[in-house]
Amino acid sequence: MSKSPLPQGLILASKSPRRRYLLEQAGLTFSVIPSTVDENSVPVGPIEDHVRMLAETKAMEVAERYPAACVIGADTLVLIGDSVLGKPDTETEARRMLEELSGKTHRVLTGYCICCTAGERLFSETVETKVTFKTLNEREIDWYLSTDEPFDKAGAYAVQGLGSFLVKRIEGSYTNVVGLPVCEVMEYLLREGIVKR
Repeated sequence: MSKSPLPQGLILASKSPRRRYLLEQAGLTFSVIPSTVDENSVPVGPIEDHVRMLAETKAMEVAERYPAACVIGADTLVLIGDSVLGKPDTETEARRMLEELSGKTHRVLTGYCICCTAGERLFSETVETKVTFKTLNEREIDWYLSTDEPFDKAGAYAVQGLGSFLVKRIEGSYTNVVGLPVCEVMEYLLREGIVKR
């Protein structure tokens, strides 16, 4: 595979508009080049390791194509008990997820990876946030489903959007629930001199 000389600097290996927004809010300049990794090709292990391995695989795939850049990869999972809640395909599925989350505390895990091929640096970890939902009544669920917001979100809600009314308490990183733990990412970028302030 031929190496692409550009872009240099930072690359976000994700098409998520939420991750892009978070990095823009942090004042970073970067390119967006989504990974083409098939997530089903990554071996399944303990969930905390699996979400980190997904992020690593995505970052390394893009870094191989753009070795002059530092690449940020990420993957987010929503868990209630031992069950992973993905993005709902139907209204019935979204309703089931919201009913399952209602009045309970669930976990949001984001694995992230920063891969700098030229500098031979790779750092990854998993960040966990606990989110507690209010007890939802049927009318609230019906209204939220009518907004169409749940249908491209893991767990069928967006904490940064209309779904903020669902959330009673957050323990840990808010931006982690949105899709990227900005504090941890920025700490590494600044500590390693990848980004200068």
